[in-house]
Amino acid sequence: MQVRVSTRHGHLSDATQAKIATKAEKLLRIFDRLMEIEVVVDLSDEHQPRVDVNVTAEHKHDFVAHVQNHELMVAVDSAIDKVEHQLRKYKEKVVERHRDRDREVREVEAEFKVDGEQVEADNE
Repeated sequence: MQVRVSTRHGHLSDATQAKIATKAEKLLRIFDRLMEIEVVVDLSDEHQPRVDVNVTAEHKHDFVAHVQNHELMVAVDSAIDKVEHQLRKYKEKVVERHRDRDREVREVEAEFKVDGEQVEADNE
């Protein structure tokens, strides 16, 4: 898994880039199948920097958030929170789909059981 922090139209200190990378790595706690996290800080408007967070997960799922705020770290936190919400929603959807499928399998199996024994269909 790769975390990249890049800057447009300006420069961030190494310490700030490390802080941003550390905050972005926390997304792995929510969803461990992430392939890449890219944080782009656009400093073209120095009074309101824009932060774009792009997260690539397995099976070609991308999660994107854009935030512009007067404070850089507030914008970073907000963008990461947005992506975190997207990841949680996606993970819940995937888990729920698997639960539904398991429930359907149990229901079908229950239909074919009579008095605790498996009933075999005649194929003649």
